[in-house]
Amino acid sequence: MRRNWELLRNFGLEAIPILKIRESLVKDSKLDQNYLILILSSCLIATFGLLINSAAVIIGAMIIAPLMLPLRGFSFATLEGDAKLLSRSTGAIALGTIIAVGCSLIIGLIIGIPQFGSEIWSRTQPTLIDLLIAIVAGGISGYAKIRPEMSDAIPGTAISVALMPPLCVVGLTLSQGQWEAALGASLLYLTNLIGINLACIVVYVWGGYARSNELSRNLSWGVSILLIIMLAIPLGISFWQMIDRAKVNSSINKILVTESQLKHKSIELESLRVNWKAKPHSVLLKVKVAEPISSAEVKVVEQLLQQQLDKTFVVVFHVTASQRIQSSDNN
Repeated sequence: MRRNWELLRNFGLEAIPILKIRESLVKDSKLDQNYLILILSSCLIATFGLLINSAAVIIGAMIIAPLMLPLRGFSFATLEGDAKLLSRSTGAIALGTIIAVGCSLIIGLIIGIPQFGSEIWSRTQPTLIDLLIAIVAGGISGYAKIRPEMSDAIPGTAISVALMPPLCVVGLTLSQGQWEAALGASLLYLTNLIGINLACIVVYVWGGYARSNELSRNLSWGVSILLIIMLAIPLGISFWQMIDRAKVNSSINKILVTESQLKHKSIELESLRVNWKAKPHSVLLKVKVAEPISSAEVKVVEQLLQQQLDKTFVVVFHVTASQRIQSSDNN
């Protein structure tokens, strides 16, 4: 069995020597001018991209990817019980986090944008899927680090998208007093941090670097798994809410648009938001329609939702009047 494991490990990873990988990780975790410039640059690009709701600009921040450098050192240090590397990497991660949140907070206060776009709101409701993304990204990062022929650009691209944008969302939402959104973005950042750390540890063990004493190794695994379990509860709740929200959205579209079960034939659904904290749950709909919607019609929508989803919802319409006008030549 041991021989088979060695063959699998060596064939699959062909990892570089432990002293060389440690030296590289110590260098990556160094808190110097280059690291601080990378943090500021990545934060500014991501923050401005979030403000203008541009995925393309946010991707620009992915390329810089500063936080992944000390994070891989942190994973290695916890696995090996390396106090020096652990101290250096933890300090770099902590300072980078503070700088990113502080910088985006200041920008948010200066600009004072009243409405956030979808790129920001999408990072305030993490789910189990985000944890899986973080684990895969962390695995890519650790794998590329122990394979000398692979470029660091691969894990850099994967990790930055998982770490820097949520931090910038924390700062921006705090600047506007959106405490619940800031908490959600913080949970996403913590989810990605822990998921990446656990995945890196797994790859390091697979590469044959787990040479610390049994106690420290078990402690490292135990803490990581405990944190994952703790995160799984709120993320699982959010995941099922996401599924329920998709079901509500599908049913509302069927009722109002696809099958048009109301008398109105030209309803345009602009947005849908579900308040899961309310008892019963409430659905806020923003629609454009030519004629007013009556309370009796709202009751019909509530009854149809209950029939389709087997749940009770309070439906509230925010109606914007619309009118179709054509030139006389087209009449």
